[in-house]
Amino acid sequence: MHPTGHHHHPERPERLAVLLEALGGARHGRRATRAQIERVHDPAYVDLIASLDEETWLDGDTLGGPTSWEAARLAAGCAIEAVEDGGFALVRPPGHHALHGHAMGFCLFGNIAVAARYAQDELGIERVAIVDWDVHHGNGTDAIFRGDDSVLAVSLHQWPFYPGSGGPGTSDESTLNVPLPEGTGDEDYAAAFAELVEPAVEAFDPELVLVSAGFDAHVDDPLAGMAVTERGFTELARRSAQLGPRVAAVLEGGYNLATLPRLVEAAIAGFDAA
Repeated sequence: MHPTGHHHHPERPERLAVLLEALGGARHGRRATRAQIERVHDPAYVDLIASLDEETWLDGDTLGGPTSWEAARLAAGCAIEAVEDGGFALVRPPGHHALHGHAMGFCLFGNIAVAARYAQDELGIERVAIVDWDVHHGNGTDAIFRGDDSVLAVSLHQWPFYPGSGGPGTSDESTLNVPLPEGTGDEDYAAAFAELVEPAVEAFDPELVLVSAGFDAHVDDPLAGMAVTERGFTELARRSAQLGPRVAAVLEGGYNLATLPRLVEAAIAGFDAA
């Protein structure tokens, strides 16, 4: 179990516990191999995570410990299995802030980035679109794939906000950043999706769409200031599932334990309805 709970950290083990209690049909996933992780991360950084023998702050927000290597391998491996099965990987630690050579923002390894490279290198998929609707900019995913024309990285996020990236003028041919003001709710998210995300992804014509499914844009999340409802997450998932012939999702943020299970259920309903 990846530590953090007894530190009153928002990214704590109870996040998965409440989901597994509420949702039926979940199964254990496998571990990603070191080689699969090193497709997107520096081997020296992977060694660091694998060698942690005591609880250590890896950055100002991110705690690691002796069990983190196992948890992070399982998180990345579940993301890989989601690609294989068209599923939704319920994982922690999350991944979209993790950079090539260090941890950031609760994230150790870029789970969705590992899954994207797996799809390309082991399943023969050439074009992958990553759609991230966590409330924070997916800066790790952005940095890992910036300039790679085989992966389109899309992020809708509150801005200005942590981590301070992804603002206006930061998109390019392989990256679409959609900064949204504090207080944005369902209608404006749907409009941004229809006007910006859908045309960009359709033009890219992906064989696989991977969704960084964060739920911290919910109106009751303690770490952000957006106003998305359960219905809004159903719509985001439904729209995401229509963007390509194959779709899989990986859990990112969402820190209100009372609301997280029903938000994930709402998103699953949207994926299933598409």
